[in-house]
Amino acid sequence: MRVLGLRLVEIDGSMGEGGGQILRTAVALSAITGKPIRVFNIRVKRDNPGLRPQHLTAVKAIAQLCNARVKGAEVGSLTLEFYPSAIRGGSYVFDVGTAGSIPLVLQALLPVLAFADKPVTVKIRGGTDVPMAPTIDYVREVLARLTKTLGYEFTVKVERRGHYPRGGGIVAVAVENPPGGFKPRDFMERGGLRYVSIRSHAVRLPKHVAERQANSATKVLREKLKVEPKTELEYYEETKDPHLGPGSGITIWAVFEESVIGSDSLGAPGKRAEIVGEEAATKLVEDIETGAALDRHASDMIPLYLALAEGTSKIYGAKLTLHTITVLELLKTLIENLEYKIVEGSQEKPFKITIKSSPQKP
Repeated sequence: MRVLGLRLVEIDGSMGEGGGQILRTAVALSAITGKPIRVFNIRVKRDNPGLRPQHLTAVKAIAQLCNARVKGAEVGSLTLEFYPSAIRGGSYVFDVGTAGSIPLVLQALLPVLAFADKPVTVKIRGGTDVPMAPTIDYVREVLARLTKTLGYEFTVKVERRGHYPRGGGIVAVAVENPPGGFKPRDFMERGGLRYVSIRSHAVRLPKHVAERQANSATKVLREKLKVEPKTELEYYEETKDPHLGPGSGITIWAVFEESVIGSDSLGAPGKRAEIVGEEAATKLVEDIETGAALDRHASDMIPLYLALAEGTSKIYGAKLTLHTITVLELLKTLIENLEYKIVEGSQEKPFKITIKSSPQKP
């Protein structure tokens, strides 16, 4: 999809929700399309405006993958220019620093890795399960299953978890056969429910924390969905725990015939383990009860992949967030011949959209 000799595309970083997602998505699309960009007003609506370390990691990681020339890549910068080249496979190591979110960096990296010229492996250090971001288990159990239906397979290995504030997590991602694009598809029907799985973890904490999270979630799922979930507990003996910790969390995913719906929740000081499990299960039930084929998180993530697919795709999502609306507008800015229409729904409600794309070929 590389296009040479194009003018610099100007992107207002304060558009829509005005957060770091705009920058991460813009840089990813720049690498994939070959279009140089200038993003200004980066996170100006935030209390700590400009680039933060985890945003910088995503920018530098993508820059290394595509041998890009970058201006303004420093903490606090309000403007960034990105001039991409060809996306190269191979092995890479990136460090977000402390507990910066690895899943948020992966949201930017994963679409780019699909266009590498050969197999690629990436190892990232940082936070695997931190506030205001999906958990790493959501990425490997929900997002990976969804992209597989689009012709894109990747594996995620969690070598060590990292929680706020100490971090120290290590994640290895591998793409053995970069597809160079994605298939269009409709996420309108999810089909029958096949099973529900729970993974509850606790590091540098007693085993009962993971158990109580899982038991609380199971109680909600039995009552609301009439299902008996498959449960995996992850905990460590005190003398054999490699984590910096402490930290805990739970991820739940419901596998349907045609889709996957997931949710998660994290522990925090003073937050009872039962509340953590109940939160995750309640969110899952809420999204399932909408009848949608994608949960509230995937509704933000999947449009980018479908915008890079040749043809028409449809989404029935559990919640139309400002994040989703912002991403759709950004996609239109950087992908020629892209049309989208919100067919049904309003902000913070279930919604249906159609995405029609004919992305420029190499």
